[in-house]
Amino acid sequence: MAENREFFWRKLHSLLGVIPVGLFLVQHLVINHFATGGAESFNKAAGFMEHLPFRIFLEVFVIYLPLLFHAIYGLYIAFSAKNNVSQYGYFRNWMFMIQRISGVITLVFVAWHVWETRIAAAFGAEVDFNMMADILSSPFMVAFYAIGILSTVFHFANGLWSFFVSWGITVTPRSQVISTYVTIGIFVALSIVGMRALAAFI
Repeated sequence: MAENREFFWRKLHSLLGVIPVGLFLVQHLVINHFATGGAESFNKAAGFMEHLPFRIFLEVFVIYLPLLFHAIYGLYIAFSAKNNVSQYGYFRNWMFMIQRISGVITLVFVAWHVWETRIAAAFGAEVDFNMMADILSSPFMVAFYAIGILSTVFHFANGLWSFFVSWGITVTPRSQVISTYVTIGIFVALSIVGMRALAAFI
């Protein structure tokens, strides 16, 4: 019974990491990338998202609650997992360890980012180009955001590989090798999008 419950929670954790949390990450990066077109371009894209129908409902039930579960259960996995990198050192063992580390970094980054933007907005601040430009006026915050973005994108891309395996999509060694290259490509592509957006705010 306990094993079945553990299996269920891990499956749910994996699923929510891709749908909806992963999809929201991609959408969020794309919206931020509008900053490369200037303040007006970003503000227009962000304003569109701000005025979506049922926005509060969507944020709570499609973003925050799934993200909260994924984060809390992810911490449990991170601190209960037994890494064997020092013993074996295979590529996937390293990915396993880095996935856990990146998850913790991502949690810290996302919590801070939500505090600086969504919580501030709840107290009347305007979430626009100038807000992000002010946040990123500090070299420390630029470094913090760069690390946070790369960590988050890695966690998503590498998590996709595990998702494909655990849900029986890639079961053969060849399909898993192909999946490795695909997820590396996703990491590179989304990292470029994130870094371009970051640079646009500076």
